Amino acid sequence: MTTERPSETIPALLVQRRGDDADRRALVTADEAITFAELDDASASAAARLVAAGVVKGDRVGLLAPNGIEWAVTALAALRIGAVLVPLSTLLRPPELLAQITGAAITHLITVPEFRNRRYLDDLVSVIPDRAAAPSLRAIWTTGTPPEAAAPADLVRAMEDRVRPADDLCVLFTSGSRGAPKGIIHTHGGALRATAAGLEARCVRPGERLYIPMPFFWTGGFSGGLVTALVAGATLLTEAEPEPSRTLDLLKRERVTLFRGWPDQAARLAAHPAFAEADLSSLTDASLGAVLPASRRPAPGARANLFGMTESFGPYCGDRLDTDMPPDKHGSCGRPFPGVEVRIAGEQGEIWLRGPNLLRGICGRHRSDVFTPDGWYRTGDLGRIDDDGYLWYAGRLDDMVKVKGATVYPSEVEAALRAVDAVRQAYVTDVPGAGGRAEVAAMVVSDASVEAISAAVRERLSAFKLPTVWLVTQDPAAVPMLATGKVDKPALQHLLRTSGH
Repeated sequence: MTTERPSETIPALLVQRRGDDADRRALVTADEAITFAELDDASASAAARLVAAGVVKGDRVGLLAPNGIEWAVTALAALRIGAVLVPLSTLLRPPELLAQITGAAITHLITVPEFRNRRYLDDLVSVIPDRAAAPSLRAIWTTGTPPEAAAPADLVRAMEDRVRPADDLCVLFTSGSRGAPKGIIHTHGGALRATAAGLEARCVRPGERLYIPMPFFWTGGFSGGLVTALVAGATLLTEAEPEPSRTLDLLKRERVTLFRGWPDQAARLAAHPAFAEADLSSLTDASLGAVLPASRRPAPGARANLFGMTESFGPYCGDRLDTDMPPDKHGSCGRPFPGVEVRIAGEQGEIWLRGPNLLRGICGRHRSDVFTPDGWYRTGDLGRIDDDGYLWYAGRLDDMVKVKGATVYPSEVEAALRAVDAVRQAYVTDVPGAGGRAEVAAMVVSDASVEAISAAVRERLSAFKLPTVWLVTQDPAAVPMLATGKVDKPALQHLLRTSGH
């Protein structure tokens, strides 16, 4: 693992990667690849076209496109001249898209013409009939027709030289399960330091071949994938539309060494009929357990639950993912990374964060509405820190359920359900029961019966924590999700009220 001080701006990082890893592939897709030197050249050329089209430092550039080399080139083109990147989800419906364009005050929008049978220009016309609907928006381009004129190379270099660690890097939209999306602002220095701080725990080394099935418009794909590859000098394997058989072909061909993402993503791949015959022996032990051979698979909770949020630009807490934690730490999130202080505040134990690697602010909110007077960010998460400095997550402040006077944390019930072999996914919330009292309700993706799952989880939980309302499905797509990739809690509660038993 490198010990040199990480570059703290994107232009400086691109110079570093060109100097250290010019011929190493930066990104690989099913049918394309680009080296770090080629990525530097391509993004510099694209940056010159953006400058000629009027993009300047501080402009907010929206990018609406699926994963791929073109996404990376376009994003880095904007970032290297000091523009602020705003990744936009291809899952957003037109009104949601408009809300994020106006909420982030996007000045220039670059969109894929069509993806998954959606024509995004038509969507934009439907919600932006005139300038008044999005007054900050000055130009829209499609990825197939970028600006043609190019600014002189010396002007582009001068703009790159003036990018500072304190300058804004990106606006990443996130939402809680019950709240409207928030535009989280990160600086170059904060984001790159946060990424570097977690590399050792995540076991991402120079030359690693990392696959992560998350889209670049989410923090997991942008921070955990693209920015991680740039900071570490690793190769990122990526797909616009992950599909198990194609994914397995890519992983085999490229001799993937590290599979990260959500556990259910690995579980879905492992459940595919072709998985049993796939040679993934190149995977290291820091990969998700579902894709590892049974003999190398860690026990539930033995490896740290990397814990983070968009506001921390990914994980801010963890432990080495290729090594079991001490037995008495199983189930914990590990310890905070450098650059982040963690405090447990109040009677309920809310997690507060402070430090130079966190968000700068939130779009449209005054600093006093985001941070305490002494600089703490109130996460809304609950937890505790033990005497050895390990963080134990307990759930969300707004998701605690009172059952007959006792407190139940849905996250604890979800963890117990997911530890059952037959359970692939589990989502727990509360629904009103008789007399208006809250009941614990669970939606589970599994082939097993409610009776079998309930019997198995009964060994792990106190009786009052057991779900009394169940909905079991074999189809992961039946779980209602938001465009941010999180479960849609109101829709989940409605589904459990109307279809659960």
